[in-house]
Amino acid sequence: MKIAMLTNNYKPFVAGVPVSIERLSESLKKQGHEVVVFAPCYKEQVPEPGVVRYRSLLKGVAGGASVPDSLDFEIERKFKEGNFDVIHVHHPMMIGHTARYLSWKYHVPLVFTYHTRYEQYLHYIGMAKLKGIIPAYIKSYTKHCDMVIAPTPLMKEYLEEIQPEADVRVLPTGLPEDSFKPDEKKAAKLRKELAGDKKYLFCTVARLAKEKNLDFLLKALKRYKDVKGSDFSLALIGDGPERSELEKKVHRLNLEEEVVFVGKVPNQEIKNYCHGSDLFLFSSLSETQGIVLLESMAAGTPVMAVRATGTQDVVINGKNGYMTDVSEEEFSDKLMDILEKKEIDLLRQGALRTAGRYSCERIAAEAAGAYRQAVCNRREREQQNHGKNRNRGKDMVYSG
Repeated sequence: MKIAMLTNNYKPFVAGVPVSIERLSESLKKQGHEVVVFAPCYKEQVPEPGVVRYRSLLKGVAGGASVPDSLDFEIERKFKEGNFDVIHVHHPMMIGHTARYLSWKYHVPLVFTYHTRYEQYLHYIGMAKLKGIIPAYIKSYTKHCDMVIAPTPLMKEYLEEIQPEADVRVLPTGLPEDSFKPDEKKAAKLRKELAGDKKYLFCTVARLAKEKNLDFLLKALKRYKDVKGSDFSLALIGDGPERSELEKKVHRLNLEEEVVFVGKVPNQEIKNYCHGSDLFLFSSLSETQGIVLLESMAAGTPVMAVRATGTQDVVINGKNGYMTDVSEEEFSDKLMDILEKKEIDLLRQGALRTAGRYSCERIAAEAAGAYRQAVCNRREREQQNHGKNRNRGKDMVYSG
């Protein structure tokens, strides 16, 4: 099949959606499909085959993101040349409108992945009061789609609550084969650099932004320190608009000796940080799929997380990690409990078993099946519409 992937953000911008798109497109190519990614321009982008760059209105905003110009005529020109079998769009807004237009004009089936709970990001543009409008907008968008993809079963349930007007299928982000092969020497070196002589090393990977709930994690670790002492280090991997505020918070909580701001790390290196750690700590409440949780598990590191959408589909208490409610006391108590009971080795085995179910090869095969079903759905829909129009014409002749 020839697949057009349309997105509002892509590498070199670091985020879950670009990672998901890259992994899926590369895996589909390995299975013989042709994939072209339509993505906005960035300051530090590198030319690569199979990626069409369209204009950006702004570059380098909000931690390196771009504001895409989804009306750039280059998109349609390149799309028309591609003679695609299916469009897979990863956002319902901006490029989502372009995808809908191309699907209509060129009669190409439209598949939409609902990656993000957009209502949780409205505070960035001062529109938090519009939270209730988002579900209605998503429902309206799905009536133009031939297939809707949810990254987790819980997100499928959420979508079905708003009654989408298209089939919904679960398709998580896959894990590449090298995710399961951390470099033992690098991991050991990182542990020594980050933990020193401390007993435990924890790590987390997150964009340093409000919705990642890192303030909660720091407070929980403060409580842990007050009870157990300074026997740990936390490697905080990532960057973002809240970094300076979080650094101030670390100072106020007297965690400067425990928390290390690592900054951005190449995605292929994250497995080594995870493998060198005892636990992966995760406090985000805004994930649709916890990609970083699965990456940690693939590296053999169990997860301690806050119970939330995305997390609940991955973490199984007592098997590959633990979840708690959004309670600093409960989180820190459970953390202490895991370490005192020495459960980590058992949880590591469960983490690896969980990650094994998310191979990129398997996910790509499921995606191809979803595309084929979308083609069938479009054909059936067009036949139904043709039949309705024909009957309407008969009625008009009869009534005349």
